[in-house]
Amino acid sequence: MPAWWLRDFHENDLDQAIQVWDESRGGQESVFSLAEVVTAARSGQPAVVAVVGDEMVGMVVAQAHGERAWVLLLALSSRWRNRGIGSALLAELERRLRSLGVRRICTVLPDGATGTKALENSGYRHRGGLAYYERLEPLDPAEASLLDEFGGRLVPPGLWDALAGMEREKEVIERRIVLPLAHADLAERYGVQPPSAVILFGPPGTGKTSFAKAVASRLGWPFVELFPSRLAAASGGGLAASLREAFAELSELDDLVLFIDEVEEIAGIRSGLAENPSQGVTNELLKLIPTFREHDHRLLVCATNSVRTLDPAFLRPGRFDYVIPVGPPDPPARRAIWSRYLGPHAGGVDLERLVQASEFFTPADIEFAARKGAQAAFERAVADRGARPPDTDDYLTAVAEVRPTLTDPMLAEFQQDIELFTRV
Repeated sequence: MPAWWLRDFHENDLDQAIQVWDESRGGQESVFSLAEVVTAARSGQPAVVAVVGDEMVGMVVAQAHGERAWVLLLALSSRWRNRGIGSALLAELERRLRSLGVRRICTVLPDGATGTKALENSGYRHRGGLAYYERLEPLDPAEASLLDEFGGRLVPPGLWDALAGMEREKEVIERRIVLPLAHADLAERYGVQPPSAVILFGPPGTGKTSFAKAVASRLGWPFVELFPSRLAAASGGGLAASLREAFAELSELDDLVLFIDEVEEIAGIRSGLAENPSQGVTNELLKLIPTFREHDHRLLVCATNSVRTLDPAFLRPGRFDYVIPVGPPDPPARRAIWSRYLGPHAGGVDLERLVQASEFFTPADIEFAARKGAQAAFERAVADRGARPPDTDDYLTAVAEVRPTLTDPMLAEFQQDIELFTRV
């Protein structure tokens, strides 16, 4: 009896599926995106996973189209390769596809990708002499050039699903921002005005930038981040003029998520002194926002670590539709984040002890502690080939050595800000 067994994909497998997908890619770009794979699995297309205890070690997903099916994903954990799991996953997948009337099963893989050996061992024939074509960014040359000028890009699909934990924030952002913009016609029918500008506020490191990118990923819109310091350095006309020029150029894009982090630097409380240069920048930004809001399919996302330092005019309804707190991860969120970064070692670690020990940790802190614990185990393995894999003690030691971003005074201030400024 093998140590592993096969079963159907379940909804709560998603986090582990993302981990296996990440590990299996080995840095290569997949032909089928994570979003395509997840959508197929969730919609009832054939999806089989291999598990050892509670740990997922492999997964295969297909999309059937009449008599033809495409294998969208064949992923294996590195520790469980060359044990026949890939071939067993394919055999089970084929059984299910045959019952759907499929007669031809195809896939497209990067050279040397995980799963090649399993496919060949299962009788799949490699066909040479074929050319694969795709258009990754459906932008016209002018839009692509403009994005390149500002360092913008189309964020790959699937980033929203890849955000571990933070379910409270995800729910609010999904309902208030994503859904009205993704279903604008339906929103209009019900008298819902899709947002044009929102503020995300909270302590540093809680994932405000990640949420902005994830929204762009969900919508399929280009993502551009404006850095005021770079704008000031790039123009001799001053920051206010550079800001105005940037907004004017970006207005050429049909769809856009425009992100400004640490916006308090250019939207702080005005002193009333005419000679204060920062006041002119704040004034300019306040004038630009209403013009930006006149266009559909554009969203301005401003993030701040200190919402109380923003100018009151900046926070009034009419400029920003929502002011949304993004707080530190609660225990369920920390558990999900730890699981994501522990990857294949999550099954051998006391996750609850790590969750309790990392109370004041942001997602970024947890990622750093997970990397630090894995590094310690790696160095031990280099010195002693018989060394054990990373365990609970390795990660607890790393947690103790990481200075958490958050403090009690910081969290108390954030709680006050939630009561004073939240508008959802």
